[in-house]
Amino acid sequence: MAEAVANVARRINATVEEGKDSLDLSKCKLINFPDGVFKVLRTVTENIHMVTLADNEMKVISSKFFGTFTHLQELDLHCNVLTKLPDAVADAEHLRIINLADNKFSVFPEKLLDIPTLETINLEGNSITEIPVERLFAMPALKWINLKSNPLDKDTLTAVQTPHQCEILFTADA
Repeated sequence: MAEAVANVARRINATVEEGKDSLDLSKCKLINFPDGVFKVLRTVTENIHMVTLADNEMKVISSKFFGTFTHLQELDLHCNVLTKLPDAVADAEHLRIINLADNKFSVFPEKLLDIPTLETINLEGNSITEIPVERLFAMPALKWINLKSNPLDKDTLTAVQTPHQCEILFTADA
């Protein structure tokens, strides 16, 4: 555990000291986003445009995260155990790309629909059966959504197979 904490500290310090625009805390055995990180990064959060928290054991991401990283454009949360996102995700007004693949979502995270800048959504490998198709396709910037390896119901499968302005990846035999 001490090694994991030291690894997180090294990565955070490098982000601060080098003035990086990204923070990579992937493969750090995190179960949540450490509160101490908010304090260390408070002077540089406006510069951080990409956060990677992939390949951890995160069960939840807090509202505080989205309130802190206000200029976030890319968020990678794949390979965690998330089941939902906080309502505050809708406040991520600059977010363009979100990767939620290989988590534990059983319900489409509808607050994503409130982010007008969102271009790419990856939800591959979850347990989602339905998506709000009409609202999804009304998203102004959406270009690509991956729904592969989700047990989409028959109505949803029919709806996503009709032509749309964005590319939709899905598994037809879900």
